[in-house]
Amino acid sequence: MNIIEIIEKKKNNQELTTQEIQFVINDYLHENIPDYQISAFLMAIWFNGMTEREISDLTIAMAKSGEILDLSSISGIKVDKHSTGGVGDKTTLVLLPMVAAAGVPVPKISGRGLGHTGGTIDKLESISGFQTDLSIKKFIKIVKTINTSIISTNIYLAPADKKMYALRNVTGTIDSIPLIASSIMSKKIAGGANAFVLNVTVGSGAFLSHFSDAVSLGKTMVNIGEYNNKDTYVIISSMDQPLGYAVGNSLEMKEAIALLNNQGPEDLRTLCLFIGSYMLIAGGLVQDQQEGIHLLEEVLDSGMALKKLKELVKSQKGKISQIDHPDLLPKSKYQGDIVSVKKGYIDKVDARIIGEASMLLGAGRVKKDDKIDLSVGIILKKKKGHWVESKDVMATLYYNDENKFDIAKVMVKNAFHIVDQKPEDKPLILSVIDQYGIKKVD
Repeated sequence: MNIIEIIEKKKNNQELTTQEIQFVINDYLHENIPDYQISAFLMAIWFNGMTEREISDLTIAMAKSGEILDLSSISGIKVDKHSTGGVGDKTTLVLLPMVAAAGVPVPKISGRGLGHTGGTIDKLESISGFQTDLSIKKFIKIVKTINTSIISTNIYLAPADKKMYALRNVTGTIDSIPLIASSIMSKKIAGGANAFVLNVTVGSGAFLSHFSDAVSLGKTMVNIGEYNNKDTYVIISSMDQPLGYAVGNSLEMKEAIALLNNQGPEDLRTLCLFIGSYMLIAGGLVQDQQEGIHLLEEVLDSGMALKKLKELVKSQKGKISQIDHPDLLPKSKYQGDIVSVKKGYIDKVDARIIGEASMLLGAGRVKKDDKIDLSVGIILKKKKGHWVESKDVMATLYYNDENKFDIAKVMVKNAFHIVDQKPEDKPLILSVIDQYGIKKVD
């Protein structure tokens, strides 16, 4: 086969064969095809897209470029959860113990944060001693014992995707639905779970800003799942303002613990119960969403979910005392309030600006190898629809560097929009997509 002919074929919007796609992925991984030719290939996909069959073939080729975990020794239907990310998105911290306590095994391979959205692994590592760099053998053993475990992507998982993603990042081909979907799903399939529940966020604080793009991505991922005999559900949710009130690693860990204690913010609770109910459906434990929500509420009320978090932390060498006493988690040296300059209703809290301000304080990374500060971040005191008087505290910044604080406080102040009329309430959960199509959530 000839890479130039394959590029020409895709440039002319012709469908590639399974063998041609496998050739491109395998030869690029083994450095037989240079970056500049793959860049042309990716741009041709960006312009012309791919068929469902091509996307599935691309996904499988990337998944098979490295290890595919064998989780067959774990009994039951293994369900993996994934989110496209967002500001204050700590759903995984809540869902893993909650769903595992309900009875569904949840093996989770997760990543670190990059950019203005945080990473689950970083948040968990704010717990002293918590280990995510585990062997696969140890990972499987923990899931068998307590129904869940989470590890960082330190294994040879979909290396072709990792190499291709780095190239997409510098060639203007990140925002391609076929490439986004195959990137996400190749890692999910390589992770070895039987079913997937995927949260696609949309809005100012998310990777996707348009609902139509979120639907397109969701449908594509469901189709990939169906092609590969994996039950797949996609929940589309809004990310126009931060999820919950906490943004920053240890701050978000505290908020997740509060929710597992039945004290967390309502929007985070609602979304976790909704996503979790579909995880129970995918795991064969319940028949419908309402039954799933009811079971998860019982798990929260009984304290079983919090107990499961403690089991997870203990299994991965973390300090359980920080779960019982979250004030022992990393703390910043300083904190400063952001106050309202006038009275009115909060019309908008720009999630992207809040995320970027938190990253500036040190909670996030610009580059993959940047060191982050687990103790810094932002706690919102007001959100959309709330009334504020002049000089009311709208947010508190937690920081260790006064120069960074001076810049971040201006950003956070600009993230709040205050108006005279109370804004219309908009739904948090927008749609669900499964093999039967898309349905709007009431």
